[in-house]
Formats: sequence, structure tokens, C-alpha cells
Amino acid sequence: MTHGRAEIGRLLERHGLAPRRARGQNCVADANTVRRIARLAGTGPGDRVVEGGPGLGSLTLALAETGAEILAIEVDEGLVAALHEVLDGGANVEVLRADAMDYDWSQLQARSGSWQLVANLPYNIATPLVADVLDRAPWVSHLLVMVQREVADRLVAAPRTGAYGAVSVKVAYWAEARIGGDVPATVFVPRPNVES
Repeated sequence: MTHGRAEIGRLLERHGLAPRRARGQNCVADANTVRRIARLAGTGPGDRVVEGGPGLGSLTLALAETGAEILAIEVDEGLVAALHEVLDGGANVEVLRADAMDYDWSQLQARSGSWQLVANLPYNIATPLVADVLDRAPWVSHLLVMVQREVADRLVAAPRTGAYGAVSVKVAYWAEARIGGDVPATVFVPRPNVES
């Protein structure tokens, strides 16, 4: 089960929350979108997934359906409380109240095994978080992140193109990158002014 627009509204109201633009909070309100992300990530039983900025858990629920072990890192205390309600003690999901931007990625290595980062990243942290994970967490073997279209273009840009820059070089140094698909602004609450 994942969230639709009405359920997101009820969760926000019940917990006295409102998405904060300053934190880039936009909740996915479309089951097909989050299930597509989980399918593209290829997660399944035995896989370990870290999700930065799970918000109200739309993607978390889709990832949990695959049977993967999920570590959801959320900085917003109100959203953490809502996540606990949404996940209702799901055995394969751990919610950690922490800031993904300050997270010590070596803690994943201490948990053993290879990890994937799968996330609908808050737009204001997407580029620095991806760069940080690439630089400091080699045990994260795969990243599938939903970001605003402009950021995605920079992450995958080839030399001598308009979007090419420092982050393009970093991504190309550590990984092979491609755009997995487009996501319209209409699937988010609140609706952002950009495509993803």
C-alpha cells in the first residue's frame, strides 16, 4: 500500500504538519511512480537500501513491498512520528531520525554488506548528498535518486555540453549514470514548479 493524495492530506493534518519549502519537502502521491522507482532499483529480499528523506513514506512503502531491508533517514521530527504510524512496525524498515547531510556513511559499512541509496531526495540537498555518497561511501554500490530535471541533467552531462560541470565530472569518475525516466510535477504534494 502506498499513499494517494487524500491519504497524504490526512497524514499531514493528523500530525499537524505542512511540507516545508525550505527543506524541499514534496511527497509523492502516486503509487505507480513509487513502484516504478522500486522496480527500477531492482531491490528485493536480502538487499539493503538506505533512503534519505523518506518524508511520509510513499517510496518507503513501495521499497518495503520488495522485501528489501530499508534504513529510512529523516531529519524532520514530525515526519518521523508520521513514518512510525505509516510503517506500523514493519519488520524490514528502520526509521532513523538524523540528517542525511551529516550522516556518517561508514555506519552502513559497519552493518555489513553492500547497500543501495534509493530516494526521492529533497531538491535542496540532492547534489551535495549524491556527491558525498560517491566520495565517502563505496559500500553504496547503486544509487537511484529522484531529483529535479535540471539536477539530473547535470549529474549525467557529457563533456562539452551546457549542463556539464563539477558534479558531472565527479559522477563520471565514480559511476556510470543515466536518467531512468521523467516524473511530472503533478504526482507531488505540494506540486513543485519543476519536473523530476
